[in-house]
Amino acid sequence: MSLVNQSGSIADLLQAVRDFRDARDWRQFHSPKNLSMSIAIEAAELMEHFQWLTVEEAEALVQANPSKEAIAEELADVLIYCFSLADVLGVNIAEIMLDKLAKSALKYPMDTYRGKF
Repeated sequence: MSLVNQSGSIADLLQAVRDFRDARDWRQFHSPKNLSMSIAIEAAELMEHFQWLTVEEAEALVQANPSKEAIAEELADVLIYCFSLADVLGVNIAEIMLDKLAKSALKYPMDTYRGKF
């Protein structure tokens, strides 16, 4: 059974994460420290899939269905912990992302940085 519609809004996804957490009484463990560490740990697990691969090998890996599924699961873990941290911090996910994109647009103007790192 799906917790949320596949095209769920950020609010729907956040509520699904809260419901999952609360049904297990895990809020007590969700301090900013623990959640930030969990994000880093899950991000490392995501990176493990690509460790030592060339760019071409990594591209091929994400085309293989079993690998793509495992990678997507690790990405979901990262996102779930990010949503949980945003919830604990009391920040609006959409707002902070749009604010950061606006700041980055000023810092990295398109005409100067297009196609460059």
